[in-house]
Amino acid sequence: MWGYEARVADAESPSGTASSRLSAEHLQQYSDLAVTWMQEYLRIDTTNPPGNEMRAVAFFKKILDQEGIENRVFEFAPGRGDLWARLSHTTGEAKRPIVLLNHMDVVTSDASHWRVPPFSGEMREGYIWGRGAQDMKDEGLAQLLVMVMLKREQVALDRDVIFLAVSDEEADGTGTDWFIEHQRDLLGNAEFLINEGGENLLENGKVAYVGVDVGEKTTYWLHVVAHGRPGHGSRPIPDSAPNRLVRALDRILDYRTPLRVLPVVDEFLRDMAPYEPPGQAAYYRNILKAIEDKKFQDTVEKDESLNFLLRDTISLTMLGGSGQTNVIPPEAWANLDVRILPGGDPKAVLEAVRRVVNDPNVTVEPLNAEFRVANYSGTDNALFAAIQQVSNKYFPGTPVVPHITSGYTENQRYRPLGIVAYGFTPYAATEEEGNTEHGNDERIRVEEVRRGPRILFDVVAAVAGE
Repeated sequence: MWGYEARVADAESPSGTASSRLSAEHLQQYSDLAVTWMQEYLRIDTTNPPGNEMRAVAFFKKILDQEGIENRVFEFAPGRGDLWARLSHTTGEAKRPIVLLNHMDVVTSDASHWRVPPFSGEMREGYIWGRGAQDMKDEGLAQLLVMVMLKREQVALDRDVIFLAVSDEEADGTGTDWFIEHQRDLLGNAEFLINEGGENLLENGKVAYVGVDVGEKTTYWLHVVAHGRPGHGSRPIPDSAPNRLVRALDRILDYRTPLRVLPVVDEFLRDMAPYEPPGQAAYYRNILKAIEDKKFQDTVEKDESLNFLLRDTISLTMLGGSGQTNVIPPEAWANLDVRILPGGDPKAVLEAVRRVVNDPNVTVEPLNAEFRVANYSGTDNALFAAIQQVSNKYFPGTPVVPHITSGYTENQRYRPLGIVAYGFTPYAATEEEGNTEHGNDERIRVEEVRRGPRILFDVVAAVAGE
């Protein structure tokens, strides 16, 4: 279904890009490698917990060794480790390095809810299926292929290009934290970093926008515990812990956090206004006024892609109670995944949730050991310019805009080191495909796997090529 059309596209790169100077034969070879390696990588089970990322490290190291690319492995805990690789600059006086960062672990999956086994790497219906196909083995694969392409094509570099694959991003971030604490020198005082995040939204067969993640919301997880009199399940207790918990959660889920407009969100919506229907465009051009409009507020509530940009969000994710059906427990609990916009106050959010609960027998406490204050990267630099330049070549007329991502990424840990860190994906995805991230039937289009690494190659070559 995709073979002939994709292979024709393999031979074509927009003029003015680094890949346009590669032979059609080489482009096809790289696209074929991307598909093969993507399937192999998705078959490696790195579910976190427990992670077992050393399996993925072995996959990367084998390829890097075969290609003659300098690399080092750091197993900082049994079965868990980071992999670092580097292509050194070829000029006398080099610019500061660029880091290609990816995490090897993936979230849990329930095979009974998938159409294909989560670690099959199966190719079906024009997709490659597997846990990590959207988050973020796809980008790790693209970064690996970029390293291979730069080496094989002997691209002259005026800065080092560093590949860094880390463990445990989906849980505690111990891989990145360990690397920064113990091997920071290997980052080489990097100037730029490309990581997961960003969004290239595909609508009606066309990329609606290229969204570059310049900042992220901050996680602030809350633990809700209801207390009550225990007893036998055969005799209902109106004020039991589970009943109190359900009522408290109903109030929390009905609560609407205040709408707030960040400057980057204002810029993003203004840039997108020309591509929206007239009514929506009017709102986007003056979003500060729009959030006062009840009709627009209702629109925000129903639009998942807009809602997270304009408010702190609260999602119910975990529940617990009795270990037996016929036992009413003395406690019942729930976890809430709260995401706070940059500049938000976690204490204010906590107090607001407590006020909403309004029950002395229900406690709400933060789960985070520490709250990480959100940070940003600016857009006046060579990396953002390269992303704009390359994106405009591949998607003419498509806006390239700074964006806030809904999920926390490890960019937040690297920016304090003086690194401009972006979330940028070379892949386009529909809203439905993007929603499989952390969900069921995670998958990526084969045509995107074939093309995406080339886009990233062009971006890296533009910012690091001599």
